Amino acid sequence: MTPYRLNRLFDPRSGRALDVAIDHGFFGERSFLDGIEDIAQSVATLVQAGPDAIQMTLGQARHLQAIAGKQKPALVMRTDVANVYNTPLDEELYSHHVPFAVEEAVRLDAAALCVNLMQLPQHPGIRGANIRSILALREQATRFGMPLMIEPLVMQDNSVAGGYMVDGDLDRIMTLVRQAVELGADLIKADPSDDIREYHRVIRVAGDVPVLVRGGGRVDDKTLLERTVAVLDAGARGIVYGRNVVQHRNPFGITAALMAILHRGAGVDEALRLVDEVRP
Repeated sequence: MTPYRLNRLFDPRSGRALDVAIDHGFFGERSFLDGIEDIAQSVATLVQAGPDAIQMTLGQARHLQAIAGKQKPALVMRTDVANVYNTPLDEELYSHHVPFAVEEAVRLDAAALCVNLMQLPQHPGIRGANIRSILALREQATRFGMPLMIEPLVMQDNSVAGGYMVDGDLDRIMTLVRQAVELGADLIKADPSDDIREYHRVIRVAGDVPVLVRGGGRVDDKTLLERTVAVLDAGARGIVYGRNVVQHRNPFGITAALMAILHRGAGVDEALRLVDEVRP
């Protein structure tokens, strides 16, 4: 992997990144559309808010990349689609990656790709499908100099927790993160752990591969900002938040708060004030 594209992802002063994920429509679940029903408007709002990157699919990335100017957020392109989030689960589960994802990403001027590495209880075949996708994408990503972000996702049993609920067990997260590194990740998008005080152990097993921490489901502002400070203190290089930004009452304010923490080292109290002070 060549580092040049990552210069558009990470802030040159702080070395950190906020990637806002709005790729949820790829997975075919109605509840995932909340806050992003009008994707063009969502993109326009986020571009004005100014995160470092926006995570999108090949079918929607045009809404970002058609915007003129040099200052818009970088594109991180989602490459795989799966049906593992609905409740109850479908009888037949699948996970597929876009066959020509790397070439599509080059044409769309993406800064990086994102692909899942999921661990679902009782469904090891999904992890196997993810590994096959990662290996295929890794070969092409190397050829074209496209950074590959792998998303280790340790999920709870769907029948107990419902779709998209992560398992915050530190040992399981560490194990899957390390496998992602071994598979050739240039970046890691990892779950937060239940005990955030021990998150430095996740950073350690990732070694020199930058870790960006997922946001997961909606939480209150104070919890989100406290967790952000904690994972950065543990050594994370950034965050990838979706619903906690696009479903927020003030996406501009929460983006400003997160960017202040990431790039200026602001504390939770200062960031909380920005949530309501910053408006379009």
